[in-house]
Amino acid sequence: MTRPLPALIVSHGQPSDPGPAAAEMAFLAAKVQALMPEGQVMAATLAEEGALARAVAVLGPSVQVYPMFMAGGWFTRTHLPERLAEAGAPGARVLAPFGLDPAVQALAVTVAREAAARLGRGPGDLPLLLAAHGSFRSPAPAEVAEAVAARLREEGGFARVEAAFIDQSPRIVEAAAGYPEGSLVLPFFAARGGHVVDDLPDALAEAGFRGEVLPPLGLDARVPGLIRRALRAAG
Repeated sequence: MTRPLPALIVSHGQPSDPGPAAAEMAFLAAKVQALMPEGQVMAATLAEEGALARAVAVLGPSVQVYPMFMAGGWFTRTHLPERLAEAGAPGARVLAPFGLDPAVQALAVTVAREAAARLGRGPGDLPLLLAAHGSFRSPAPAEVAEAVAARLREEGGFARVEAAFIDQSPRIVEAAAGYPEGSLVLPFFAARGGHVVDDLPDALAEAGFRGEVLPPLGLDARVPGLIRRALRAAG
């Protein structure tokens, strides 16, 4: 078997408190590493000072980078390559972001349907709010979330699905106010950062939402296997 290129999983991290997010990404990388012992897998966050350079020093400049981001755009196409070049890996191969992987989007459908079954509800009878980050500067994050919402309707069988956002309209607080008791919220986020821990609960509380909030999609136990598959497919 050909030994795969060293792999680096990169996330935004949490600038105000980089430690917990960095630890969460290191835990994820360890799970991926356990699934592909023939390779070398590490993690770094953009928020943790020096983390990229330290990882590149270990993995070498010929590294494939897996962006643990929910969308593409400026961060993955421009900012991340620039940061990698500064860290000593100008030729690093940046793969498609986590949220653009069709297998990850299919996982969102599976997770939502599993939640409906656990609640004893049919998807057609369970309103679902897809909570995402969004952006006032780029349409890319919203486009990904809307595509996943469409899959939840078409493949998941959910009759009512709306995507709502932290950083753009429709805001989560506005959308959630119109959802009945017992509805479901699926956070379309890669990790448990400040948006998931603080902003999302605050918005739902302000809206008076009374339903079930699932863990962020990136924490699903099947995610390390999907990352391994993407890394192996990329070589």
